[in-house]
Amino acid sequence: MILVTGATGQLGNLIVNNLIKRGTPANQIVAAVRSPEKAQALADQGVVVRKADYSDPASLDAAFDGVKRVMLVSSSEVGQRFPQHKNVIHAAQQAGVELLAYTSIMRAQESPLALAEEHIQTEKALIASGMPFVLLRNGWYSENYTGSIGMALEHGAVLGSAGEGKYATATRQDYAEAAAVVITADNQAGKIYELAGDQAFTLAEYAAAISEVTGKTVVYQDLPAEEYTNILVGTGLPEGFAGILADSDVGASKGALYSDSKDLSTLIGRPTTPIVDSIKAAL
Repeated sequence: MILVTGATGQLGNLIVNNLIKRGTPANQIVAAVRSPEKAQALADQGVVVRKADYSDPASLDAAFDGVKRVMLVSSSEVGQRFPQHKNVIHAAQQAGVELLAYTSIMRAQESPLALAEEHIQTEKALIASGMPFVLLRNGWYSENYTGSIGMALEHGAVLGSAGEGKYATATRQDYAEAAAVVITADNQAGKIYELAGDQAFTLAEYAAAISEVTGKTVVYQDLPAEEYTNILVGTGLPEGFAGILADSDVGASKGALYSDSKDLSTLIGRPTTPIVDSIKAAL
C-alpha cells in the first residue's frame, strides 16, 4: 500500500489522482488526511481514507498500518513543519516502511531561503533515521504567481523583490506526476531529484507574458523587500508569511529558485508546462 499525506491538499490530491491514472489500484492507496470528511471524493473512487494528523503521533501510527511506501507531502504549517515531519518519519519507521519520498525544496542544502530551513532539518532527520528515502526537491509552483493574476491585471503591475532573478517554475500537476512516478518505481532509495521547469523566466518576463496573452499592459515593479512585505500585509497576509514571500523573492534574485535540471521533464516523460499555458489556465 502507498500512503500519501495531506491527500486533500492541492498537491497531495493531485498525487493520489495521478497514482490512480498510472494504474495503481485505488484500494492500494491510503489517503492520510486530518479531516476524513473532506476526502469523500477520494473515498468514492475506492481510495482508503485514514485520519492522520501530523501533530498527533497516535493517529499516524494507526494510519500507517500495513503501508509499504509513503509520500510525505511537506506540511503547510511553516514553523511547525519539522516537528510534524519528524512524527511522520517515526511512524514510518515503526511501520517498517520500505521507501519514504519527501517533497523538499530546490537545492535545499545550499538554499538561502528562510523557507528552506525546515526542509534542511527534515532531510537531515531522514538521513539519521536510516530509513530508505528519496528526495523530491520541488521548485516554485507556477500557481504561486498565476493565482494572483487578477490583481496584476487590475493594477497593471506584478510586484516583487526578485530583480532579474529567474524562476524555473512548473505546475502542481507536473510535480504530482513526478511524485507518482517515483513512489511507484523500483530502486529509488538514496536518489535526489532537483525538480525544475524547463523554461525559466524573470518576473519582468512573466509580466510581459501576461500582457501578450491578455492584450493589457502589465509591467514588473521591483521593490525593496521591506516595502514589498508591507504591501503584502496590506492585502491581508500575516506579517510573518508576507516576510517569507519577500525573502523568497530576494533569494530568487540570487538564483535560489533557478535550476537547469531536467529531472522533472525526464520523470514525467514530457516538457514541463510553460508559464504562458499556466497564465491561460488561470485566466
